[in-house]
Amino acid sequence: MKKVCFWGTRGSLPVSLTARDVREKIISALSAANGKSFKTPAALNEFVATLPFSTAGTFGGNSSCVEIINGGTEHFICDMGSGARPLGQAKIATYGVPNPQTYHIFISHLHWDHLMGFPYFAPMYIPGNRIVIHGCHARLEEAIRLQMRSPCFPVDYSQAGARIEFDLMTPDQAHYIAGINVTPKLQLHAGDSYGYRFESIEQTVVYSTDCEHQLDDLVEREACVKFFAGADLVIFDAMYSLAEAVSVKADWGHSSNVVGVELCQAAGARRLALFHHEPAHDDIQLNRLLAETRRLEQITRGDQPALEIISAYDGLTVTL
Repeated sequence: MKKVCFWGTRGSLPVSLTARDVREKIISALSAANGKSFKTPAALNEFVATLPFSTAGTFGGNSSCVEIINGGTEHFICDMGSGARPLGQAKIATYGVPNPQTYHIFISHLHWDHLMGFPYFAPMYIPGNRIVIHGCHARLEEAIRLQMRSPCFPVDYSQAGARIEFDLMTPDQAHYIAGINVTPKLQLHAGDSYGYRFESIEQTVVYSTDCEHQLDDLVEREACVKFFAGADLVIFDAMYSLAEAVSVKADWGHSSNVVGVELCQAAGARRLALFHHEPAHDDIQLNRLLAETRRLEQITRGDQPALEIISAYDGLTVTL
């Protein structure tokens, strides 16, 4: 494994910037530029680089879709939210047609925000491609087919040009797939959700979204610590604040940034990516959450190595 690319990082449903959001970014940038002059494009670019991410960029609005890049013709994808559409377009642009590829897709659970991008995944329509959909839900194939069944979608599943296969995985058991050991783990979420631990000879990536962590369940806590152990990157559902996760939104099936830090520190993970962002949170709120999480890590670190914390956004590529 070489890199991880985030194509969709929102939870529950896709969102987009509004005209008001764009206006506020423009006002913020112009306010920061007040009194400055930029004689060259390079000077202007240099100034933009100093602006906070919430002004100069955006976390994006596509729902969950993450690519683990290993090189070669076999590709690893976690979930098929709306981010699967730009991912599929990028693959066609990169490899062209015909140029058969194999896409291993790992589904965390069967809720729509994690499946809705499948009908828009362009490689599915290209003859010669092979798509293997991995998961632990008995109704996995039924749920995928439903995305392309009338009246839900105008193009029927039978019109896919690629060969589509389904692989029902066994939780807590390592599955050797295209040179990588993949181990699913059951997580607490309505209808069940599964995290995935991807292990190559040199790197480990954990994808753990749509999971609620009960703070008083010590057995499950230890199981999660073992699942995250030594990971180079943990992609973690940090949809809520800790206060929301244990009160107003308890039993909603999601976790918090605070719990993510605690589990990754206990597991000796190297990097934590906050993921599955609350759709009601704008870029300023998500930027603030990232800063608060980094401060939390600093004051709770103790003598152990620093845990690097990032906040995933659509288009972010992380080198392992």
